[in-house]
Amino acid sequence: MQKKLSIEEVLDTKQKKLAFFQNVILVAAADKVLDENESNFLLFIGDKLGLSPDDVMPIADNLGVLSFIIPQDGLQKTLELQTLVQMMIQDGEIHDTEYALCLDYAHRIGYSKEILDDMIAQFSENPS
Repeated sequence: MQKKLSIEEVLDTKQKKLAFFQNVILVAAADKVLDENESNFLLFIGDKLGLSPDDVMPIADNLGVLSFIIPQDGLQKTLELQTLVQMMIQDGEIHDTEYALCLDYAHRIGYSKEILDDMIAQFSENPS
């Protein structure tokens, strides 16, 4: 049986943590509105990763020119897509721009639209 790894074990370098956070913030900002649930989720992720405001300010300051950073590790790819989906549903709506970004990410890591849609359905039924 495979050991379940924590987010801290999967994202074991500062670079991986920042890339992960960048991907999440890109989805959060896709609809041009950051509501309270999305803000809280970003704070939760940042705290969980041990990132400081100084760490993430360059991401926020350059949001307009940033794009997804696709990880090499398969487990990290899946973890990121799950987190992107969770971010997308935080405000209770799935905006077209957020969905398009998640679909782009899914395709870039080799996942189909059906896998993304299944993941959205699972997280919509059991948000955590």
